[in-house]
Amino acid sequence: MKVGLTGNIGSGKSTVARIFTVLGIPVFYADYEAKKLYSEKEVLQEVIDAFGNGVLDQAGNIDKAKLAEIIFGDKRKLNIINNIIHPRVRQRYQEWRQQWEQVPCTILEAAIMIESGLYKQMDVVVLVTAPQQQRLQRVAGRDGANEAEIRKRMEHQYPEEKLRTFADFTVENDEHSLVIPQVLHIHKVIKGKR
Repeated sequence: MKVGLTGNIGSGKSTVARIFTVLGIPVFYADYEAKKLYSEKEVLQEVIDAFGNGVLDQAGNIDKAKLAEIIFGDKRKLNIINNIIHPRVRQRYQEWRQQWEQVPCTILEAAIMIESGLYKQMDVVVLVTAPQQQRLQRVAGRDGANEAEIRKRMEHQYPEEKLRTFADFTVENDEHSLVIPQVLHIHKVIKGKR
């Protein structure tokens, strides 16, 4: 069974993914894999070809803050970077899945699973939600980004109300609801479907 785990920036997807890992379900972290791609020569060259040397830091690596400033301010440029990165992440996911063919269930954790259409390849979709203000605070603390930068990123993601319509399960990560019991319930239901 292929389980998709998604949620907007700062919702707590990684926390929920770690709980599933403790429960013995392998997790593929798409966003982490995407970040690793930026250090590959071929990807580096494609990004330079698309955006110029201005996206590089002094060491000649991609400056993710500069790149984010460019792509989150222009939907066309965001699509360019998505076309460079997403097919490679999907390929890595397919290769990863082959390693886990004998396992009854795997999880793909990805931020823009719904927006990219990747959810169509999943058997079950789990959405992690959190109030916008909490998500802003989490991302600011995690990435050191300012509120304006975070809001720019948020604008490129579907609102939670829309994401909920695609989800089979929702984990409320609002600091009032206990997350672990919600994940245990989903795990129990998924085990019953296998």
